[in-house]
Amino acid sequence: MGNREMEELIPLVNRLQDAFSALGQSCLLELPQIAVVGGQSAGKSSVLENFVGRDFLPRGSGIVTRRPLVLQLVTSKAEYAEFLHCKGKKFTDFDEVRHEIEAETDRVTGMNKGISSIPINLRVYSPHVLNLTLIDLPGITKVPVGDQPPDIEYQIREMIMQFIMRENCLILAVTPANTDLANSDALKLAKEVDPQGLRTIGVITKLDLMDEGTDARDVLENKLLPLRRGYVGVVNRSQKDIDGKKDIKAAMLAERKFFLSHSAYRHIADRMGTPHLQKVLNQQLTNHIRDTLPNFRNKLQGQLLSIEHEVEAYKNFKPEDPTRKTKALLQMVQQFAVDFEKRIEGSGDQVDTLELSGGAKINRIFHERFPFEIVKMEFNEKELRREISYAIKNIHGIRTGLFTPDMAFEAIVKKQIVKLKGPSLKSVDLVIQELINTVKKCTKKLANFPKLCEETERIVANHIREREGKTKDQVLLLIDIQVSYINTNHEDFIGFANAQQRSSQVHKKTTIGNQVIRKGWLTISNIGIMKGGSKGYWFVLTAESLSWYKDDENI
Repeated sequence: MGNREMEELIPLVNRLQDAFSALGQSCLLELPQIAVVGGQSAGKSSVLENFVGRDFLPRGSGIVTRRPLVLQLVTSKAEYAEFLHCKGKKFTDFDEVRHEIEAETDRVTGMNKGISSIPINLRVYSPHVLNLTLIDLPGITKVPVGDQPPDIEYQIREMIMQFIMRENCLILAVTPANTDLANSDALKLAKEVDPQGLRTIGVITKLDLMDEGTDARDVLENKLLPLRRGYVGVVNRSQKDIDGKKDIKAAMLAERKFFLSHSAYRHIADRMGTPHLQKVLNQQLTNHIRDTLPNFRNKLQGQLLSIEHEVEAYKNFKPEDPTRKTKALLQMVQQFAVDFEKRIEGSGDQVDTLELSGGAKINRIFHERFPFEIVKMEFNEKELRREISYAIKNIHGIRTGLFTPDMAFEAIVKKQIVKLKGPSLKSVDLVIQELINTVKKCTKKLANFPKLCEETERIVANHIREREGKTKDQVLLLIDIQVSYINTNHEDFIGFANAQQRSSQVHKKTTIGNQVIRKGWLTISNIGIMKGGSKGYWFVLTAESLSWYKDDENI
């Protein structure tokens, strides 16, 4: 790719940025860009103004930048500025640019120092700039000011993270030299999303305000906290210079003189200063766009094909054609039915790997939850024995019975069977709830038609509720059938004869299973814990245990 084509990359991305901003939605393609991150009063605004050579950014105490500012610098013979929200209007007075930024910020965020993630797009044409696009983000703050919400720090952090977490975003981390670099808010955030320092460019400001006898040489030489793209030091105008309207060109000459005359920075002066930083950012962004272009193009083509297919489906669409409406309605309802059936039968095209749902969850209710609820039922053996005793005595009345009456048995058993009603009805409720949840998931495809979605959910849910009542009646009927007649001839019923037979089988199995395999004397020697050397023991080895005795008698 030639130099001229390389130079066209940044303007091309700028046009894409404007196009997506004009549509009022964020770009899903993650455009290559540079985000400027730093704490309040870190010198971000001064760095950007030095690039342009003009005072055009709002200044003051507290949070000044309350909306992301997409600053597009374009090399041009004329010098003027344009806002995307003021199409066709050219600003030649940069004081008006500042006022427009303030007015546009207040229009969205209000006058109470609130913040918004909706960006302001500003394009500056000038012969003094290189093609470059930067996103100036709100400064990191700790304490709410005025009517700001108490979680303002969290809101700003989340907004910054939305930009810098994207792989296609370079991070310009601005840190003042007169603070501890290890506590830099900008570098901390950059480290979270870029732990290897591959996308981060460090900018050290206020080098002229460091305590006497100290310098940032180790940082600027990339030794203290190394970054793949390194650090650049700059010296901005002081607040006194800004209030005194000191010319930015004069300030940049003073910056150059500072690096050339300072003993700690003299050897790296050609790699320091605002002009070098602008050149580095232009080169880094151009290379970054070039490196990400193949993947960016593939994603763009994929989305284009998807949109073309969607457009093709509506190519001959006539909204006012009643047959078209009826057909579309039937297709959507039919698709809902198919999706519902797939979720219940388990053959859906989208398999959920995070949780059980649909038919799988209903299966779990039947085979795991219902048995668990039955096992969980409270059972007090002592209480049951007392109930059995009372039932037998009450049935015998004044007489003393010789045998256990059948009526006592039936009374106790029926009382236990009735307890199954609770777990059974609870299982029905769980199944009904899962069916309704499945309906809601299937109607998500109808989200573009809110009334149809609402009516579909209502009709199907009402039908399920109607079936719920009949299902519960059927479950209760089945339990009542079991209660009404106890079939003592059933093969699973354990009566007196079956109990006696099973007892003899168990006893026989136990006798056979625990038969003696071998017995005799065994001498154990050379064991340190045994006094007197070796000893003889009588052992009996059975199928279930190994026993030791002091003689041949089982004691």
